[in-house]
Amino acid sequence: MVMKKGKQHITKQLLITVLLLLAVNFLGNFIFKRFDLTQDKRYTLSEATLNLVKNVDEPVYIDVLLEGNFPGEFKRLQTETRQLLEEFKAYNPNIEFHFENPLAEEETRQQDMRMLYSRGLTPISVTVDDKGKQSQEVVFPWAIVSYGEKTTKVQLLKNMMGASTAEKVVSSVQHLEYAFADAINKVTKEKEKKIAVIKGNGELHELLMADFLKQVRENYFIAPFTLDSVANNPMNTLKSLKDYDLAIIAKPTLEFSEEEKEVLDQYIVNGGKTLWMIDAVQAEMDSLYNESGSTLAFPHKLNLNDMFFKYGFRINPTLVKDERATPVSLAVGQMGSETQYQQYLWRFAPFVYAESDNPIVKNMDGIKFEFANNIDTLKNNISKTVLLQSSPYSKAIGTPTPISLDMVNEQTKPEDYEGQGYLTLSVLLEGQFHSMYENRVLPFKDPSYKPVGVDNKMIVIADGDVIKNQLDQSYQPLELGYDKWTNQLYDNKLFLMNCVNYLLDDTGLINIRSKEVQLPMLDKEKVYEKYTTVQFITVGLPIIILLVFGLLFTFLRKRKYSR
Repeated sequence: MVMKKGKQHITKQLLITVLLLLAVNFLGNFIFKRFDLTQDKRYTLSEATLNLVKNVDEPVYIDVLLEGNFPGEFKRLQTETRQLLEEFKAYNPNIEFHFENPLAEEETRQQDMRMLYSRGLTPISVTVDDKGKQSQEVVFPWAIVSYGEKTTKVQLLKNMMGASTAEKVVSSVQHLEYAFADAINKVTKEKEKKIAVIKGNGELHELLMADFLKQVRENYFIAPFTLDSVANNPMNTLKSLKDYDLAIIAKPTLEFSEEEKEVLDQYIVNGGKTLWMIDAVQAEMDSLYNESGSTLAFPHKLNLNDMFFKYGFRINPTLVKDERATPVSLAVGQMGSETQYQQYLWRFAPFVYAESDNPIVKNMDGIKFEFANNIDTLKNNISKTVLLQSSPYSKAIGTPTPISLDMVNEQTKPEDYEGQGYLTLSVLLEGQFHSMYENRVLPFKDPSYKPVGVDNKMIVIADGDVIKNQLDQSYQPLELGYDKWTNQLYDNKLFLMNCVNYLLDDTGLINIRSKEVQLPMLDKEKVYEKYTTVQFITVGLPIIILLVFGLLFTFLRKRKYSR
């Protein structure tokens, strides 16, 4: 009788369990909830990412080239990438991904490497250390995102000069969500925004900013826009310019007329975004490569000072001299028939690290400037955010002033820069801009003239060369930020693309870059030092605990039912 009641009780419990599981499974079809138990909420997708992922209505294929024999840091990057993509897929099954080793086939290894490199996927060499035994492995830390006929690439490991692999991985993991969200946005969304590259005032030639323009074309419509027609038909020029969402003014060298300034002013007042890259001083590295190795730096007359003053800033006709600078390669002699080169610190090319938490520059590597000027911000109704500054060991040099390559041998000391550092090199301005012609006579009559604008934003960079890419021997553009003389790659392209994305971003994706991720890494030296102990704790101890638990369970069970 007792056994019969026991069986009925067990059957009842089993039936209730089955019914509960069915109910939970049924409700799961209507209620979706995921729980992120990490302290930094690294797997909690931002609202902008969620909206983007949920709206993908056709399959997006993501090929991640992170399979193979990696050191521990890369395994961590691989794991974090996989978990992020699993989170994407959990919200939308149209997100398909898989990991692969592009160099798995030894027979075609060299051919595969050349093919990947030709597609812009640059490899890195990593050292795999297994209990003191080291070997070199080639890794392509990239992902390829495809949607229909569109494809784009995602750089998984950030380039950070001087940083260890562990530091690069931590920085890269912070960047993962934005990198994949931006890539999915590129391939799934049609181009909408239009960018005008302003011409007609001696701006940089397109070939010298070709790499930037090529990158921008992936997301936006872009076209040159000349201001020459302002002299004949300023109203028509203004009307045409208003069709663009962003105007890029890159290193003008000729004065702007009052009519041209009114066109730009009313474009800004009516909501047009602007990215200014201005040289207030005439100074070029090319002008130093002569017999004397010197040149005279003197102020540029662009006739923009009153316009900038009205908006709340001033670009001073000075040169920033900084001890935290990028190197220049100079010839020091001959060895046989070959010229010998040596790298020297060139203090007029600041190496700028961002300290702002603004998403434009957060988590970014160093940016190279060249003959930069400093910016003063003025009090008005416009909100100003300093994006980039020089180091504490920097100062502004007034112009006109002679510049010579011999300055690489100059001896300096900290006292030379006391109280002069932290010069502003780039600033973000946001608010309602007042027209520079407010309460003034207009250069040309405009029936639609507005003295005060709508909410708007602009970014000012006090260096026109920040967008300039170098050319190879066949005069083809190199990657923006790459210096062929020193073989260094700076973060200029990422900085400028973030500027463009911030100015034109209506989805809020750029704000994902503010996300903080705390990624603890193993101390390799301690692991090697206590390898046997660590191995016992991670492998042996769990087995011993299971054995003890099993024996204890068996003993208690025998004791209970032997009575």
